[in-house]
Amino acid sequence: MRRFNYDFILILATVVILFLISLLCIGGMFYFKWAELQNVAPAIKIVFQEQMNSLLAPFLVALLLTLGLCIPKRLFPSRWLYAFIIMLGLTCLGSALVWGWREALLWMLVISAALQAMVLILVVSGQRLKFLCEGYWNRLGSSLVHLGLILFCLDFFFLSHRDLHLGLFWVSAICIFIGMIVAFYAKGMVEWLRRRKELIS
Repeated sequence: MRRFNYDFILILATVVILFLISLLCIGGMFYFKWAELQNVAPAIKIVFQEQMNSLLAPFLVALLLTLGLCIPKRLFPSRWLYAFIIMLGLTCLGSALVWGWREALLWMLVISAALQAMVLILVVSGQRLKFLCEGYWNRLGSSLVHLGLILFCLDFFFLSHRDLHLGLFWVSAICIFIGMIVAFYAKGMVEWLRRRKELIS
């Protein structure tokens, strides 16, 4: 029950944070059109972008904290998990003091993306990791969705780099889309194909 509550709270917190980020992004787009900021001087657009970044920052920090609790527990034993999270937090704090919070958050995202990519590789290879969901396809779908969410967050740091921004956005969208399809429909498709094969044979 304790583990179920732990995972359920992380899932619920992630959904709420992503919902608030979506509202902020949609509201920002409508305001951009309503205020006709596309026709103003570039300096005013930059001020608007900085304001949106400032509004987004707390939600991004909260999302990173939930990911920082969710991803490592797939790889590390419970006795190592909190030590890893503390070490990651201290690394982020040290990076913030030396280079600033933007670089610290970027560093945390890169670490999270590397860890989640490792989780995905281990799941694809058939390794049994600690997941709340059961079954190969559910775990594969969950891993893809998590990786897509991390890359989606990472994309915010490269909005001014058009090619990299678009590449990260589409990779994150594809990971999330395929992950959801795999998690919800792959098992049923496999069973349907198996039944058809039995009928044909």
